[in-house]
Amino acid sequence: VGCQFYLREEDVGQNRAEATLPRLAELNAYVAVTSTRQPLSQELLAPFQVVVLTNSSLEEQLWVGDFCHSHGIKLVVADTRGLFGQLFCDFGDDMVVTDTNGEQPLSAMVSMVTKGCPGEVTCLDEARHGFETGDFVTFTEVEGMEELNSCGPVEIRVLGPYTFSIGDTSGFGDYVRGGIVTQVKMPKHIRFKRLREALAEPEMMITDFGKAERPPIMHWGWQALHRFIRQHGRPPRPRHQGDAAEVVALTREVAPGAELDEELLRELAFQATGDLAPVNAFIGGLAAQEVMKAVSGKFTPITQWLYFDALECLPEENKETVLTEEQCRPRNSRYDGQIAVFGAELQAKLGAQKYFVVGAGAIGCELLKNFAMVGLGCGPEGCITVTDMDTIEKSNLNRQFLFRPWDVTKLKSERAAAAVREMNPALRVSSRPDRVGPDTERVYDDDFFEALDGVANALDNVDARLYMDRRCVYYRKPLLESGTLGTKGNVQVVIPFLSESYSSSQDPPEKAIPICTLKNFPNAIEHTLQWARDEFEGLFKQPAENVNQYLTDPKFVERTLRLAGTQPLEVLEAVQRSLVSERPRAWPDCVAWACRHWHRQYSNNIRQLLHNFPPGQKTNSGTLFWSGPKRCPHPLVFDPDNVSRATGGASGGALSPVGHPWVPLVIVGWWASPLGPLHLDYVMAAANLFAQSYGIGGSRDRGAVAEWLPRDAMGVCPYRCFHMGQSKLIAGKIIPAIATTTGAVVGLACLELYKLVQGHRRLASYKNAFLNLALPFVGFSEPLACPRNKVRGCPGGNHVDLGATGCCPKGVGVELGVEF
Repeated sequence: VGCQFYLREEDVGQNRAEATLPRLAELNAYVAVTSTRQPLSQELLAPFQVVVLTNSSLEEQLWVGDFCHSHGIKLVVADTRGLFGQLFCDFGDDMVVTDTNGEQPLSAMVSMVTKGCPGEVTCLDEARHGFETGDFVTFTEVEGMEELNSCGPVEIRVLGPYTFSIGDTSGFGDYVRGGIVTQVKMPKHIRFKRLREALAEPEMMITDFGKAERPPIMHWGWQALHRFIRQHGRPPRPRHQGDAAEVVALTREVAPGAELDEELLRELAFQATGDLAPVNAFIGGLAAQEVMKAVSGKFTPITQWLYFDALECLPEENKETVLTEEQCRPRNSRYDGQIAVFGAELQAKLGAQKYFVVGAGAIGCELLKNFAMVGLGCGPEGCITVTDMDTIEKSNLNRQFLFRPWDVTKLKSERAAAAVREMNPALRVSSRPDRVGPDTERVYDDDFFEALDGVANALDNVDARLYMDRRCVYYRKPLLESGTLGTKGNVQVVIPFLSESYSSSQDPPEKAIPICTLKNFPNAIEHTLQWARDEFEGLFKQPAENVNQYLTDPKFVERTLRLAGTQPLEVLEAVQRSLVSERPRAWPDCVAWACRHWHRQYSNNIRQLLHNFPPGQKTNSGTLFWSGPKRCPHPLVFDPDNVSRATGGASGGALSPVGHPWVPLVIVGWWASPLGPLHLDYVMAAANLFAQSYGIGGSRDRGAVAEWLPRDAMGVCPYRCFHMGQSKLIAGKIIPAIATTTGAVVGLACLELYKLVQGHRRLASYKNAFLNLALPFVGFSEPLACPRNKVRGCPGGNHVDLGATGCCPKGVGVELGVEF
């Protein structure tokens, strides 16, 4: 029960699979989960597509590997030993990967194509094309050299950030203008060796380039460990010198003549009975993602071995004398697997910790689960406080595994705390429904923070992260910071007086779309969706807010008249339209308003734009105005039979009478409430209409099937439609999240927790982590040291020691509360 979070103490003595089954099945009612006590056999394995082996003997792995490889069954082997982890994949002789990296296909706008062998393509210099040599691309909307539009995927050779070469274009027509080049993801074939062959000829994925020499040694050491277990019928005992020496000797038999790191092998033997929840979470997250790759062909699998160790978690000084056989012996405790690695003293320290978990979403659930498994805050002096203001939604259930369908609408923090109490009844956890911010500093005050040993963030926005970082710097508390984005994830550990803070470095800002591009010169679906979202806010959110203030605030007009420029007139005219001139009194009024709005946006405004800049107009340099990134639009003609056009009017009309004077209006901003069908209908229809008028790939109507719409009467190119979910991702800027990445990331974060609790003071002992399970890639780096500044001659850093007056020579003091 120390690391298997679906087992309870009352399950001791029962079959593990049968005890786990009912709790596991609760995760998803649509997934059939069964258990069996039958020993592994060929008949048992034959019906399956993927087999995952955990904690199995090498002999079992070999025969299962032979059978699976011969019968087209994909195999994953996962094992952990204390701070060590092992993963192996065999997906057959011909594994076809349809998407190697999980990224959206790149595209760029073409400015020139030369005739030649090979032909050279030049892209607009607004942004680098991002292609790589060996990529395949297709062309659309090329004028003059139309042969490119009908070509299949063409392999390219990159010449520069804006240029690349293609095949022979000498027989094509002369390039005139325009064109979009789009990356095509081609299937990739990968051959895997069976386990028996891969043992002798291993191909390994490096997870830490600072330890690049270790994976081969661990590969041999793991085989020696299996030999030891087969010979003795048990694993090596914790910190037993004789057993460790025998494992080293067996490794020399496995790899005669190889240069071995005996200290590494001794640690592998010492920790053979170790069982750590964070390492299981990391290796388990990777293994689960490999299973998804095996069945879907999406993302590049691990080829074929992955070895991992986190020996930096051990005590920094005098490891052999600090950790003895007596300290690491079993104690008939749920934490014996952890005590075997770190000893009983650290277990007592973990129990006395007081930690603050900010957020109870996907990362928060994983953090709480791992904290419960390691025994954090389980002692009489320890505690965990978790806060989250959100309630549980049905969409949370696929990755926030502490919640069940009957928890929907309840507070996340309360249900998460209750769930982890069931996992470990000794856990002292309290829940709060508060957001963190300046308005709750009376709740999370000096007394609260001073009592903490550390903070673990599980937040989904940068502003809240920055706020918590400032609080941790102010109170000199260590911070565990984790984040995920689909298959990508990162971990950052902040140590007071040692490492830089979270705020010390920032990601580059997102590229903003100029307003003129959104309104008049869009050339991508992202532009039209952003334009549609802005229009949604301008039609249904801002006017309603102004009307409500007008009705409730006597000084609204006076305050509005003090605004700069034409803003007072614009605001008051909008209020007048909402309350008087465009006030809907019946459904026909709503339809009439929607029809007027449709003609103004998609017909009249575009006609005016074309009047100002006719299709054939040239600039002073002699080039066509409507060229390059500027796509020439055309006005639309209203057609009630066209799905997008009818939906645009209907959804706009339905949203129009949401409120009515003289009572406050209902604000339906994009994030004012959970997205309803009318929200999505309007934004997708508006984006489709705007895209169609500019001949841009559109955003598919809600519930529709992907399709190519017929050409418009004006002769524009057919435009491809996207799924509703893609529209929500682009317009709503929704962050994708999957459970496998979350599990792996939090596992790495909790390894840093071991170091913080022990008080490691060497910066090199800590590891920031970065991973992308789609590639796959796992990397580690040493945290950057905190900047050192001098305050009136006294050295300081990010964290200033409050009460430090008199700590510097000659009585020089430091002003209290100053942050650097």
